[in-house]
Amino acid sequence: MGSLDKKIVLVTGANTGIGYEIVKALLESSRSYHVYLCSRDLEKGKKAIERLRTESPNVTNTVELLQLDVTDDDSIQKAYEHVQSTQGRLDVLINNAGASYDFAFKDGKMTLRECFNKAYDTNLTGAHVVTYTFVPLLLKSSDPRLLFVAGLSMLTQAAEKYFPTPPLPAGWPKNVDFETIAYRCTKTALSMLMLDWNHKLKADGVKVWSVSPGLLLTDLGGGGYVREMLKERGAGPASEGGAIMKSVVEGEWDAYVGKIVSKDGIVPR
Repeated sequence: MGSLDKKIVLVTGANTGIGYEIVKALLESSRSYHVYLCSRDLEKGKKAIERLRTESPNVTNTVELLQLDVTDDDSIQKAYEHVQSTQGRLDVLINNAGASYDFAFKDGKMTLRECFNKAYDTNLTGAHVVTYTFVPLLLKSSDPRLLFVAGLSMLTQAAEKYFPTPPLPAGWPKNVDFETIAYRCTKTALSMLMLDWNHKLKADGVKVWSVSPGLLLTDLGGGGYVREMLKERGAGPASEGGAIMKSVVEGEWDAYVGKIVSKDGIVPR
């Protein structure tokens, strides 16, 4: 079984973007961690591990590649069985894996229904099934923590700041250059899921949060011109996401369990 002197952390969708930065932040922490870097694609995961070893060569914390596709129940179960047999517990589960298909729909590569269904399967259903599967290992921890990389839009309602595009003129069709509605709907729903898991696991002592890292520069949505549009909108570095997630893992937000944490504070207050 795993070492008792290290926190065991599992990060889904961790071969790139915010997930990668979460792993890196924990590896570079002065606290002790063994981190599972989960990747749907093992080759991409191996490249991420190589990159970590180059960027953080002197860390004493450890990282292990784990194949996990949040849309595949067999993959989730195999990942669970591996952690169970090698560590016997899980201290922190970070549901980070996410995908955006809005631009694929906008570019005519899939239907509107496919866009929404695939987004919900990955971002919401995937996180729920992963959590449901790994809860038995979380309950073996002396300080279990469950984090969802979600969003604030559930509570911003119809405020103008919610929309990433300017007001649209009358008429149809609407020309929305930066389309994100399927993705944002899933992230809003993910915060509802967080509230439910917080309710279910309160008596078990599991600390649960949503974490909204804000608009950050990643390859979500396919990179390319989408990444350039993120730059134009002032997206911050993905490392900011790693930093805020690390702060939650390490107890800086323990007074706000069951809330949505962001760089600007917590919701609801």
